[in-house]
Amino acid sequence: MASQSFSVNFFLVALIAALFFTVASAEDLSPAPAPGPDAGDAGSLSSSMVIIGASIVLSMRIEVVRVCEGGCIKVDSLKRMSKEINKAWEATIRKSSGTKKRASSIFSQMSVAHVDDDVSSEVCQVEKILPNGDFYTGQWMVKFPHGQGKYLWTDGCMYVGEWITGSTMGKGRFSWPSGATYEGEFKSGYMDGKGTYIGASGDTYKGSWVMNLKQGQGTENYPNGDFYDGEWKKGLQNGQGRYQWKNGNQYIGQWKNGVFSGNGTMMWNNGNRYDGAWEEGLPKGNGTFRWSDGSFYVGVWSQDPEEQSGTYYPSESSSESPTDWDPQNLYTVELSDCHICPCEKVAIYPSQKTLSGCGVEDDNRPLFKKRTDGSGRPRWTSEDGRISSCSCNDENGGFDVGRKSGFSGMEARSISTRTSFTRLRIKNPKRQGETISKGHKNYELMLNLQLGIRHSVGRPAPTPSLDLKSSAFDPKEKVWTRFPTEGSKHTPPHPSSEFRWKDYCPVVFRALRKLFKVDPADYMISICGNDALRELSSPGKSGSFFYLTNDDRYMIKTMKKAEVKVFLRMLPAYYKHVRSFENTLVTKFYGLHCVKLTGTSQKKVRFVIMGNLFCSQYAIHRRFDLKGSTFGRTTDKPESEIEPTTTLKDLDLNFIFRLQKSWFQEFCRQVDRDCDFLEQERIMDYSMLVGLHFKETTSAGTVAPTRITLASAEDGRPGLSGVDTDNLSVDPSRWIQLGINMPARAEMTVRKSTSETPQLVGEPTGECYDIIIFFGIIDILQDYDISKKLEHAYKSFQYDPTSISAVDPRQYSKRFRDFIFRVFVDDT
Repeated sequence: MASQSFSVNFFLVALIAALFFTVASAEDLSPAPAPGPDAGDAGSLSSSMVIIGASIVLSMRIEVVRVCEGGCIKVDSLKRMSKEINKAWEATIRKSSGTKKRASSIFSQMSVAHVDDDVSSEVCQVEKILPNGDFYTGQWMVKFPHGQGKYLWTDGCMYVGEWITGSTMGKGRFSWPSGATYEGEFKSGYMDGKGTYIGASGDTYKGSWVMNLKQGQGTENYPNGDFYDGEWKKGLQNGQGRYQWKNGNQYIGQWKNGVFSGNGTMMWNNGNRYDGAWEEGLPKGNGTFRWSDGSFYVGVWSQDPEEQSGTYYPSESSSESPTDWDPQNLYTVELSDCHICPCEKVAIYPSQKTLSGCGVEDDNRPLFKKRTDGSGRPRWTSEDGRISSCSCNDENGGFDVGRKSGFSGMEARSISTRTSFTRLRIKNPKRQGETISKGHKNYELMLNLQLGIRHSVGRPAPTPSLDLKSSAFDPKEKVWTRFPTEGSKHTPPHPSSEFRWKDYCPVVFRALRKLFKVDPADYMISICGNDALRELSSPGKSGSFFYLTNDDRYMIKTMKKAEVKVFLRMLPAYYKHVRSFENTLVTKFYGLHCVKLTGTSQKKVRFVIMGNLFCSQYAIHRRFDLKGSTFGRTTDKPESEIEPTTTLKDLDLNFIFRLQKSWFQEFCRQVDRDCDFLEQERIMDYSMLVGLHFKETTSAGTVAPTRITLASAEDGRPGLSGVDTDNLSVDPSRWIQLGINMPARAEMTVRKSTSETPQLVGEPTGECYDIIIFFGIIDILQDYDISKKLEHAYKSFQYDPTSISAVDPRQYSKRFRDFIFRVFVDDT
């Protein structure tokens, strides 16, 4: 018996020695823990192993005494003891190395807040009844739905599918209380990618989506039996497509904004057909109408009988050809039943649905959380442990959330980069400009301008056509009107002094207003209504004064005679360009006028009316004027003095702007087109005006960046970590377009201070802000004249020639594009 006890004690001493040797070896081989809150965990490996080892040794000694009855230790007992030691060692290593990995990941240079293992960023299964009555069940990480889950709103809307930190991302299904459903891909809360929408009335669309709108290739089955297969843009048929009516009629050809436009063929079920040009849904221009018997009519088509002309060719094989056929029958008879069925309007978009209570820990804790009972089976218990529900035998805890293979790997990679982000401080935007009231030095000029605009827009004129004759662009094509104080046959009496009013190329600007979809009545009310204009506080660098309409829709700028000459010279090319590219970023011009005051001064004031880029329901928090040059391109203002109305410049820029892929591609194409146009017109010194609205601004005027996850970088998905709720109040198809009200992300950058040459674009920091962005190309009326050439020669002696703004248009265009394509990037 003594020999048995000696053998047991010797064996246990050997085990303890081996345990200490292993611990010492692990400490020698492992690197020193980095200082910080996790250093204690990493450094306590030895003590943890000693405590665990002692416990195991004690339990094993008891076990050995029990099993050692035959004078030796049984082999199976030794094996069992060896397995227990290995398990204890592996569990301790996993816990310690997990802490080390969190502290020494690729973000080790950033501060990471210490958290307990029980509240780490791992995904758990929860049920939540939110404060407003919404219900969520599914996977949850920290404060947001993350993984597979189902969210039910109190109004009856429901989403079932994939989430990434509070935003619907991936594949899912959204349903409306009306019975309408969308099943397909989501991105940052939007219906985006491939998907199928089935409306409450049976309207079914299957195809591509971009930010809630049908865009790309898709098919639409209408509830009345009609069918469309083709291209879409911004929710409307646009491009090449085929529309077939229930009765067998069909159109195959080009579309624009939901109507026939371009070349196309209409075929009727009786065998008749029309091949030719279309405009705004009707035949316009050259075309041929053919009857089933072989006779046809070739000519120029128009709804205006005076513009209609053509020749009828009867069929040789039929004696019943309609020789007395009126071409206007094509509009009044043949096309009378060929109406395009409207698509069903989406009641509310998924991106407009807010998640109640997400991101709040105190009062919005999960009501139920998945735990494990003694048998290893998952059980649902309340957060405080008072309520227990039935066991769940399936891997998803009894909830049918359709776990996707490989999903857990993504969860493990979703690690927050850091918590100590920079918070921007945003001041409350103030209304720009000083209202021009009676007594203001420019009060009479404003009255004259309003009288002239009302006269120009309101006088009777034929319906403008977009096909203009070259004579309409003649610089001499102008109309002078005298405005005496007592009034005349064509002008009303007014309280201002007598003046003369000049309209430059009135037919062209009437066509431009139609092209830009400006209603004449709204245009007059904005400029000439009861509300006064507002004068901006300081004139521009060129000496021009700027005025804003009360509703902020239009901006009026005074011009020099040289600028007017440049504008009139390039007007034909400008008209062609904006007509060809509806997404052009260049300034939209609506009118060019001149007021000539009578009396001794005979002063002339020329001005142009253009669109205000920042007219929106969103407040502009930051604005930048970007050219791509460095000389003099800073405001030299500290952060505390920057107002929302301050226009910052190139060297003040501390962001890069991340656009969604489809928008970014269109942006690059359009910048190239616009720069080619300006280069051909020998224009330089233009700039990209950018306005930012930060979405997550607090009541204290601060805005914090969103968190970036490894999952977003590796999956190629936008890394919006917060709940992306847009709170849109209108149909997005009416307001989102390139450069206007576009959701995007702004990533903070930091410039290197070691370089002698100023760094135009800083290094990205990973701190991103959810924004609504506005941008457009402005100041496009400066050509490379003799004054700019002299300015270039003079400044080149003193400064780097590539750093100054005044350079040759070709060089300017290349530098501008290179810079802009570094500031605007693809958000992938």
